[in-house]
Amino acid sequence: MLLHQSTWIEIGQFLERSRTVVIPIGSNEQHGPTGLLGTDWMCPEIIAHEAQKNADILIGPTFNIGMAQHHLGFPGTISLRPCTFIAAIGDWVRSLAGHGFEKILFLNGHGGNIATIEAAFSELYAEASFARRPAGFALKLVNWWDLEGVTDLAQRQFPVGHGSHATPSEIAVTQWAYPDAIKSADYSPQIANTGPIREALDFRARFPDGRMGSDPALATVEKGGELVALAAKGLVKTVNSFSREAKP
Repeated sequence: MLLHQSTWIEIGQFLERSRTVVIPIGSNEQHGPTGLLGTDWMCPEIIAHEAQKNADILIGPTFNIGMAQHHLGFPGTISLRPCTFIAAIGDWVRSLAGHGFEKILFLNGHGGNIATIEAAFSELYAEASFARRPAGFALKLVNWWDLEGVTDLAQRQFPVGHGSHATPSEIAVTQWAYPDAIKSADYSPQIANTGPIREALDFRARFPDGRMGSDPALATVEKGGELVALAAKGLVKTVNSFSREAKP
């Protein structure tokens, strides 16, 4: 079930049988010469939308702008400041919790978001802690590549040249969902170098074509389909477990 394609009446009915919602969250940033700018929000959205086709779970609108300041040296990247990101996550959670959602799972597609999402969670829990009241909700962060079996599958698919940014696994997921948007390029070197992540100009100088340790040419639609199917299954299992989590 997709929240944004539902009426308020349908969401009220859903709340009678479940108090859990999944929010895909990612980033809009460069992914090398062939990766789509939306890769990091598209991957969790693709997986979440696939998961809800065969399970009674609710998927919220995708939070598609995140922490991408180090990619601002590449055209098309859009980034939030940490304080803006924390504030926005807070308002999403307060809105959903106000309607009665008690379990809010963020399915993340960008490693650069992790620290700030966790900081946002801490801010929200602190509001309740300082007021000496129950929060009324539980928050969970899950990276799509950490869903059961996904990393192992990606390592088997791409034993060499996977890297950490503009990876063939994330490129493959978008290729499966958007085959008409597949791009190609000649890479030099074939497997990109790797190194630290700092500010935008430093990143552009270290990684001139945007890749980090990866060879996106290894991606295929078939491998993307395998990843999506496994991740969707893992998401349903994770959501069900989170929903059953008992209150103290």
